[in-house]
Amino acid sequence: MDFSWSKDEENFREKVKKFLLENWDPSKSDLLEGADDDSFKDMRKFRRKLAEQGWLIMSWPKEYGGKNASYMQQMIFKEESASYGAPTAGGAEDILAPALMLHGTDDQKKNHLPPIAKAQVLWAQGYSEPGAGSDLASLATRAQKEGDFFIINGQKIWSSNAHRSDWMHVLVRTDPDAPKHKGISYIMIDLKTDGINIRPIEQIHARGGFNEVFFENVKIPTSNLIGEENRGWYIAMTALDFERSGVHLVIGVKRKIDEIMEYINKQKNNSLLIKKITDSIIELEIARLLSYRITSMQSKGIVPNYESSLAKTFGTELIQNHARRVINLLGMHGGLAKNSKHAPLNGIFCQEYISMIGQTIQGGTSEIQRNIMATRGLGLPRS
Repeated sequence: MDFSWSKDEENFREKVKKFLLENWDPSKSDLLEGADDDSFKDMRKFRRKLAEQGWLIMSWPKEYGGKNASYMQQMIFKEESASYGAPTAGGAEDILAPALMLHGTDDQKKNHLPPIAKAQVLWAQGYSEPGAGSDLASLATRAQKEGDFFIINGQKIWSSNAHRSDWMHVLVRTDPDAPKHKGISYIMIDLKTDGINIRPIEQIHARGGFNEVFFENVKIPTSNLIGEENRGWYIAMTALDFERSGVHLVIGVKRKIDEIMEYINKQKNNSLLIKKITDSIIELEIARLLSYRITSMQSKGIVPNYESSLAKTFGTELIQNHARRVINLLGMHGGLAKNSKHAPLNGIFCQEYISMIGQTIQGGTSEIQRNIMATRGLGLPRS
């Protein structure tokens, strides 16, 4: 792998740095985990600025208004954004839009892609259910076809920002008699439709964001179906071809390491404290190189497979390990909550420790990722 940067890549990195310095306040990085409504509005304003730069959809093909940016450019953008704690593309831009480009009708592309590109609408994702998380294909939310409409009944869970969103893209079961992967359809739902009830989920770290969404006889036009009926599972998996390297997670850890090192350097007799963080620094470099490996593969036209699972597992476990090390390093004071006058660094690491618990669950648990590495990477049998 070539670790050098081209002149164009170096210039692009400097351009992104300058933009972030002028337009983003790093103290607002908590917005990425969910925040109060006023703060969330600030984040949306920033995303519109990204849209004006063309960076929100930089990975999109030019025919849809994107820049057809190289994977290296995308990684540079995400890397610099993460170092400032700034939001990047996500959700509809990375998941729904590719599915629409490949499988959507002309009307669907015309009606939905431009508002996504301009950050004018907010989309929520409706995949997981109480009984279908890691085994997503077991989902039970039902969509029954009646004339020109689907009647939807069921429940989704862990839908980020559904309470603030305009639309939701969901996986629903349209053929209960078909094998579980083959009876699923992919549908877009206007969240202002009658029969939808959204309930926020209170979380231990006090950050908002997740929701339960209930559908009771929700009437959705069949024109909102993406692709073929009963082929939704395969259409939704389109997003796998747009797999991200996870570098934004890794660089997020670098910010946390820098913060705790700044604190440690102010302490007396700090050599032992520095030693306790050394493992995090080493693991950070490993995780960063795993992310670069994926980007390098993508740049050569190779679709990552188990490599993505390796980067995801190592990166998310690094996040948890670092948070645990910092709490141990800070001792009893490390458990003090945010805004406590005795809490080191205003309690941000206590908050971080609690909020990182879900990192090895969301997006596929570490156990599932290890199974993928074992079967696809090492060629081991499934049983």
